[in-house]
Amino acid sequence: MRKLLEDVFSRRKCYLLVGDIMLDSYIFGDVRRVSPEAPVPVLAVERREDRPGGAGNAAVNLAGLNADVTLVGFTGGDAAEKTLRFQFDSVGITLAAVRWERATISKTRLLSGRQQLVRFDEENPLPPKREESAALEAAVRGMDFSEFDGVLLSDYGKGVCSAEVCAAIMEKSRAAGIPVVVDPKGSDWEKYHGALLAAPNVKELGDALGQEMINDDAEIVAAGKILRCRCGLEYLAITRSEKGITLLAEGKGQHFPTEAREVYDVSGAGDTVAACLLRFFTAPMPMKDAVPLANLAAGIVVGFTGTHPINAHLLLERCESSLPSSWEGVRGRGGKVVFTNGCFDILHPGHADYLRKAADLGDYLIVGLNSDASIQRIKGAGRPVNDQQTRKMMLEALSCVNEVVIFEEDTPLELIRRIRPDILVKGGDYKPEDIVGREHAGRTESIPFVEGYSTTELINRIRLQHG
Repeated sequence: MRKLLEDVFSRRKCYLLVGDIMLDSYIFGDVRRVSPEAPVPVLAVERREDRPGGAGNAAVNLAGLNADVTLVGFTGGDAAEKTLRFQFDSVGITLAAVRWERATISKTRLLSGRQQLVRFDEENPLPPKREESAALEAAVRGMDFSEFDGVLLSDYGKGVCSAEVCAAIMEKSRAAGIPVVVDPKGSDWEKYHGALLAAPNVKELGDALGQEMINDDAEIVAAGKILRCRCGLEYLAITRSEKGITLLAEGKGQHFPTEAREVYDVSGAGDTVAACLLRFFTAPMPMKDAVPLANLAAGIVVGFTGTHPINAHLLLERCESSLPSSWEGVRGRGGKVVFTNGCFDILHPGHADYLRKAADLGDYLIVGLNSDASIQRIKGAGRPVNDQQTRKMMLEALSCVNEVVIFEEDTPLELIRRIRPDILVKGGDYKPEDIVGREHAGRTESIPFVEGYSTTELINRIRLQHG
């Protein structure tokens, strides 16, 4: 599979994406007390992250899969639009926005650790003005669709994907001979008539048919057949959370189950699936081969906190058939594989003591190392001090460490699932039942840290001494 993906990503593609653009903001902090003013928690803010949301997230997903993307939607000419433009420019997305007389849609989430405390939305619930929708339709009709390999319609029901705009997209795509993939919303699916594929989730499938849906194979297939025929779709890919994806084509249903895994945040997973299906189908790749890859990609992004796009690097890394066989040989000879993980930004005696004790529990110690991007998300700006290759080299220099594997996610859950260590080790005062990945290990152990050593304290001390 890796070779197939490398071949796909070696050929750059170009797409048009039309949809509801949003800014997703995350305010991370720590709750330590209750407000004296009211019975509510007080969040001590540590950092804020702004990320493209809605159609913006779908665009970043496509761009990360070696593609040029032109994004069309409404923005408000405000600070949120400025933030989005900067982020789109950084990944090569062309924003062809139409201004409307309201703020850019923004959704802000307050989190303590991984727990979302509250979300507040800034948007006008009324439909766009007639002249605003007309301007958007004109922008779509003014584009040369022959420049694109496909179109992604990202409908969040916020006013971009009107019947008129969808009609223009279907008409021009048909004339250019390129496919349209739809991430749908609402009950009006007539406007999607002529698309190659729609990718609803179970709730959206029910909304389209005006009925409550049960996530059952037979019921999903029966409902999907009705909707596919009604809308003239060649394919219908229904995303079903832990049950994977069901693909409907030519009246037949095919299930692509996903492996059960710990899910931290499903935000944006639908964007990832739709973007991957368009990218891989136009590679070109048969849809039956594109769906498992989209399934895999969705399984990766839900392992992150908040909206997180897929990219070629993450997919290629996950498609590695196995880790190096050395640890498999140890296990084959009856040895015990030990796994632990961390940032190990500035290696100190506390780390060395901890890793030696972890290694003593078995015969082969694998250290999962947070990537630079992972640490930045977890610890904020200014970290890590040492890049991932430097940190990896320092760990590999320790005689007690047999192997170091860098992972991109916020937690090592998927890495642990692949290795299935005999002994899973965590430092500090963790209870075994609180250790991430424990269900994929033979047993879990917690090793206390040596007092007086802390990377954060070392960094603060250095900064204090050197101004």
